[in-house]
Amino acid sequence: MTITDVQADVRRAYRGGFSGPLISAIVWAVANTIYLLVSPGAAMAALFFGGMLIFPLSAVILKTMPGRSSLPKGHASSALAMQSAFTVPVGLLVAIALGTYEPVLFFPASLLIVGAHYFVFVTLYGTKTFALLGGALVVLGAIGMYFVPAIGAVSGWIGGAVFLAFTPFLFGKAQGDWARQ
Repeated sequence: MTITDVQADVRRAYRGGFSGPLISAIVWAVANTIYLLVSPGAAMAALFFGGMLIFPLSAVILKTMPGRSSLPKGHASSALAMQSAFTVPVGLLVAIALGTYEPVLFFPASLLIVGAHYFVFVTLYGTKTFALLGGALVVLGAIGMYFVPAIGAVSGWIGGAVFLAFTPFLFGKAQGDWARQ
């Protein structure tokens, strides 16, 4: 099995990865709403724990669709997917520590961390769209961290909009792959 075959399996099983950004858009929007209506600390908890629900909720969406909705046991990409997933909660602990001292920097720092995590998906899925998504999140996070910190209080919503904007492109790119299941 070649890397191209392995990547096609990942695209087929996860429908191009569209459901993760779709659920992420919701989680980020909810967390930013909590930031403004409840407290920054509650928003940090919402993004941290809500982020842990992204993959399981994505799996629920995939199970409602025809075809296989997960990789077979022992698949060559399973370890890479897991390793990539575990970087986010660890990174978010750093963003939470920063946000404890300066709450407006929590979402921008989180965008940097999550954006960097998406670069691995270029190899995992064989889809360059993830480089664009990761890059957009990293740039947005850097702008909020270093150039326009005032957008920090709404950068969760902006990040959510970025996730949502990429969802149809990821879904569309994978249609040919998962239609062949």
